[in-house]
Amino acid sequence: MTSLIKNLCWGALAGAAGTTALNAVTYLDMAVRRRPASSTPQQTVEHAAVLVGVSLPRDEQKKEALVSGLGSLLGAITGVGVGAALGAIRGLTGHPQSKRGTMATGWALVMLAGNGPMTVFGVTDPRGWRPLDWAADVVPHLAYATVAGITLDALAG
Repeated sequence: MTSLIKNLCWGALAGAAGTTALNAVTYLDMAVRRRPASSTPQQTVEHAAVLVGVSLPRDEQKKEALVSGLGSLLGAITGVGVGAALGAIRGLTGHPQSKRGTMATGWALVMLAGNGPMTVFGVTDPRGWRPLDWAADVVPHLAYATVAGITLDALAG
């Protein structure tokens, strides 16, 4: 197996670990602050469906189940994909970044990949976020970057 393919696989595994950390921190925040889950992933799915011309079910329960499931699935795909990108960077450059570099790159990529589509579709506007909103977004993404970076470093050695 080529070095690039190995690094892609290791990166995807690291991204899955990072996604688990992100979800755990998010769920802990929800429990501690007694706040509901964000609806932005579902709203993003709805906007994307309109963009590509896919009809959603008319039945509200079925529609809610579909967009909720797809929103969560897209989050997982994003996390694994960002991890794979980190692995690809490692494989293409032929040497590992520093741990801080991997974590910083991972954090920037996952923030962009996670929030970019929501911002483009007008589901959210980070310019209007309060400090608590920023913390609720940044801290889980830092957990992602930390765990993904450590995992990639451990796997790729």
